[in-house]
Amino acid sequence: MPQYSGKIVFYEGRCFTGQKLEVCGECDNFTDWGFMNRVNCIRVESDAWICYDHPDCRGKQFILERGNIGEGTLGEGPDPLCLHQHDERHRIELFEGAGFSRQCVELCEDCPFMQGHGFSSHCVNSVRAFGDGALVIYEKPNYRGRTYIVERGHYPTHSKWHAQSPNIQSIRKVVNCF
Repeated sequence: MPQYSGKIVFYEGRCFTGQKLEVCGECDNFTDWGFMNRVNCIRVESDAWICYDHPDCRGKQFILERGNIGEGTLGEGPDPLCLHQHDERHRIELFEGAGFSRQCVELCEDCPFMQGHGFSSHCVNSVRAFGDGALVIYEKPNYRGRTYIVERGHYPTHSKWHAQSPNIQSIRKVVNCF
């Protein structure tokens, strides 16, 4: 199991009151932890987190960064951070081999199924990400499975984006809505 250093706290009540759930790692379903299904406030104490509005990593995705998200910002108005289409300035190169070698595919848009874009392998061992924002990389098609966040930079091996394996089958761009 990977080690986590981040922490996020979910509150049932308004103004950071009521029952709370402190999470320092993966949590697929709040009810498994004895927590309700309604969240009114969130405190991100460290790191960035991918959160979903339905159990088992389904539904709308939110990327939450350090800070407080209080009532009135959850489920109403603009999302704290939301997924958007790519802009022309964003580009990612995915390589089958480590060290930016072997087959390469370049993408400028979300990709629900890598093999549908000409990538013959499930293995992505190195990545070059260009432009603003970040990417969410998924182990399974259609934005499912384990997720990893990749920001602009060069990642010569899958371990550099903290992946447990090089199995990557879908990718989404994340842009801050603020």
